[in-house]
Amino acid sequence: MPLTPLTPALFRSVADHTLLAPGTTRAELEAFLRGARELGVARVCVSPSALPVDPGILAGLEIVTVVGFPSGAHRAEAKAAEAAIAVSEGAAEIDMVVNRALMRAGEWEACEDEIRAVREACPARVLKVIIESAALNDEQIVGACRAAAAAGADFVKTSTGFDPAGGASVRAVRLMRETVGEVLGVKASGGIRSAAAVRELWEAGATRFGVSATAAILADWGAADTDAGTGPRPGPEAADAGY
Repeated sequence: MPLTPLTPALFRSVADHTLLAPGTTRAELEAFLRGARELGVARVCVSPSALPVDPGILAGLEIVTVVGFPSGAHRAEAKAAEAAIAVSEGAAEIDMVVNRALMRAGEWEACEDEIRAVREACPARVLKVIIESAALNDEQIVGACRAAAAAGADFVKTSTGFDPAGGASVRAVRLMRETVGEVLGVKASGGIRSAAAVRELWEAGATRFGVSATAAILADWGAADTDAGTGPRPGPEAADAGY
C-alpha cells in the first residue's frame, strides 16, 4: 500500500490520461494531446491505430497503448505482433488484455504463456496486464495476478473500462495488491471520476490510474478536501464502467 500522500502533482505523474473511444479522428487526437500537455500529465493512453504520433505534438508525453483490446479474445501471437508494432511506432508502455476464458477456466499455464508472448515482444517496455477484475471472482483475480507476475509483467490492471461488468473497485485493487505485494504495480481504471475515488484506490494499493476524466478529477481535488457535512463522495465501488 502506498504510504506517500497523493497530491495533485503526484497524481499527474501516475495518471495515464486516456482516449480510447472508437472513431476518434486525427483532429480529436491532436486536441486531446494539447489538453494533456495543459493538464501537466506525464503520459497518455491511446489506441494503437493512433500511432505513430508526431513527437512535436507529444512534446515529451509518453505513449501508452493497448493490445488485444477490449475483449482479449485474440490469439497470443496476434497480441505479440500488435505489441511489437506499437513499440516500433513509439509506444513506451503496453496494456494487454488477457483472454478471459483462460482465467475463468483456471488455465493459468496458458494464461502465463500468453502474457509471456507479449512480454517477449516488448522486452524494454512497461507491460501492464488487464484482467477485467469486475468480471472475475476472487480466486480468478488471484490466479491472474500470479500469472502476470510469473510471466514478467510490470503491472496488473483492473479493467478495460468497456466491459458491462464494471470498472475499478477498492475491493479488487486491495486483493490485487495483496496478491502481488510490492513486486508489481497495480493500475486502477474504469469509472474513476472524482478525487475521492482516486484517493480511495491509492490507499487500497493502486500505483497508477487509467482515467479520461483527468481534468474533472483535478478540478474536484480541492472540493473533495473541503466538503463538510455532506458525507463521503461516491467512491469507485459504485462507479460506472468506462474511462
